[in-house]
Amino acid sequence: MASEIEVLEDTTTTSASLVAAASTAPPAAEGAGAEAAAAEDESLKNDVYTAAAYGDLEKLQRLVEGEGRPVSEPDGGGYHALQWAALNNRVAAAQYILEHGADIHAVDHTGQTALHWSAVRGHIQVAELLLKEGAKVDAVDLYGYQATHVAAQYGQTAFIYHIVAKWNADPDVPDNDGRSPLHWAAYKGFADSIRLLLFLDAYRGRQDKEGMSYFGWCSFLMQMLPLGCTPLHWAAIRGNLEACTVLVQVGKKEDLMVKDKTGLTPAQLAADKNHRQVAFFLDNARRVYDSGCGANTKFGKLSKIGLAPLLWCIIIVMLITYIHSVISGEYTMNMTAPFGMFAWSGVFLATAGLVMFYKCSRYF
Repeated sequence: MASEIEVLEDTTTTSASLVAAASTAPPAAEGAGAEAAAAEDESLKNDVYTAAAYGDLEKLQRLVEGEGRPVSEPDGGGYHALQWAALNNRVAAAQYILEHGADIHAVDHTGQTALHWSAVRGHIQVAELLLKEGAKVDAVDLYGYQATHVAAQYGQTAFIYHIVAKWNADPDVPDNDGRSPLHWAAYKGFADSIRLLLFLDAYRGRQDKEGMSYFGWCSFLMQMLPLGCTPLHWAAIRGNLEACTVLVQVGKKEDLMVKDKTGLTPAQLAADKNHRQVAFFLDNARRVYDSGCGANTKFGKLSKIGLAPLLWCIIIVMLITYIHSVISGEYTMNMTAPFGMFAWSGVFLATAGLVMFYKCSRYF
């Protein structure tokens, strides 16, 4: 699949290197070479980027206020102190950096902002700070990735829900290759993220763009990959059985029959990649649909919903009993206004719970 936010994987590695360098004292050695290495290591530890990564406010204050170090300039790799703070969920450090001149919209050489970096590890707290300070929830990098794409690539389900529910992020926006967060969650096999995105009405039938995909950093690593793929295609390519199961359960027969630009269905792609269990599952799902027992037939829908109707009936009967026995009975005994509001609030909450129960049962 096209470049899977390689820069963020690379920065995670860089972060580990930075932390290791900052936490390991230079070994004792003799000679000018050892002294130079020690000086270089000490210089690495004594900068705003390491302080931001660790959330070391005391060091940040000394460097910025005492020595006049800037927080708005990138490091040698082109990454900003605010990005390091966001990657490691250093909320206080991020706040301090913003208060001392950092640009909330600053990007690295791949066009990624601090919000993109917070999505890698699903750090909601620092993302909330960034968004309150004016970060754009729909900011895109050079690949067209928004924060929702990055979160889906790393399976950060709670992060996706937060920025969609509170900040109106688009859960179904395509990147430059026409791949939505659902494509990425299916490709990486994050079933919980898939369920959430489907619950948020992500389009499971979206096919990515025709063209050439690039895999890796350099042009000599590029290779032709299947295009015109739906999320189910990508789950099948990677052999993600749980992801395929979730997509098939909420899908239709047409989802199993969609062909990519090479003319292959998800089951054929799985077989081509030697994912035999996935190929068998998808073939069997198609046969179930052909036999008239699919999830969208009357029998299939009935078997799919399971005990949900029975639970609904029990809850409704209990709700009616509550209204009749408790609320109606209290009216005959001159119910007070506060008690009446409290009693009816239970009815409203129970009704809202039934609605949510119905919506959730569609995808689980």
